[in-house]
Amino acid sequence: MTTNEKIYQFNALTDLWSWSVTLEEKNGQIKEKTVPDRLITTGLLGSIRWWFEVLVRGLTGNACDPTDTKCEDRNHCVVCELFGCTGWARKFRFEVLDEKNGTKTDQIKQNQTFYLRFTPLRPIRVEEWTLLDATLRLIAEYGAIGGKTVFKPTDEPTRASKLHHKDYGLVQMVSSQQSDGTDRGNLEKYLSKWPMLNHGAFAWASLQHFWCVNGKYLARQNGNSSSFNCVIGRLEPKQQSSQNDSWMAGRRPDPRNNVEAESKKVLSFKNPARTFGFVKPGLIDFNTMKERLTNAWGRNGWDFLAGATIINQLFAGKEGRS
Repeated sequence: MTTNEKIYQFNALTDLWSWSVTLEEKNGQIKEKTVPDRLITTGLLGSIRWWFEVLVRGLTGNACDPTDTKCEDRNHCVVCELFGCTGWARKFRFEVLDEKNGTKTDQIKQNQTFYLRFTPLRPIRVEEWTLLDATLRLIAEYGAIGGKTVFKPTDEPTRASKLHHKDYGLVQMVSSQQSDGTDRGNLEKYLSKWPMLNHGAFAWASLQHFWCVNGKYLARQNGNSSSFNCVIGRLEPKQQSSQNDSWMAGRRPDPRNNVEAESKKVLSFKNPARTFGFVKPGLIDFNTMKERLTNAWGRNGWDFLAGATIINQLFAGKEGRS
């Protein structure tokens, strides 16, 4: 290990999906198909960056719109400062290692141990290391990495083995080599020095709007009942469940009307059980979200953790540290 590199050890609680693409012929046409057989490290890094942006916004910082960023060269946001943008190189080399310290190239499978290594290529501030460390703990304890967001669980025995009902993306952090870092107050002071940005359509992607319930999942119970669809606002009967596209339920692509696919904002995993998502001020708040979950699970036996609570838990023990 070099002096300044950071290595995080994880155990995969489910398989991870990193968007490997293959070509297949169908009806005389060559089409792209996403498969999970290879590990695409940039896919994992992209997921880490996305959660990093969520954390930065949650700490009242600013992150550029990744779909329409204006960041370039030295004129960039705090996220691009670490992860890079056009004309500004990423500050670290990112590697995924297997149990024998070799480069991992195949899919990360359930129960495998793997390591994420971050090797500085340029000086990295203590605030950046602290944010990265918190991002990885956020993923492990409340979110997912390498998840397949269009998939969801089912309680129907005859369908449980289908690929699109399988869980992907849950990990457990076993150990890290992160130093003490700095506290939340210093992080917010650091973030306030960066340019203010209009988050536009991504304003909801903030830890302030995030929620998580560990130990519970949403699924279809039978052809007429689906706790998942009940919560996201789709019609529950299977033959009607394709209706009611919305911000919460997501949208299906419609090329004829220039409608692009949009992910749902509630994600659920069955084994181990975890459900998390986002609210959008002015559209749905935490109280309404919790009420919908209460309709699915009842009132007892689960804890609804809203973003502010999660931020406090991520930085517990660091307060008062200079």
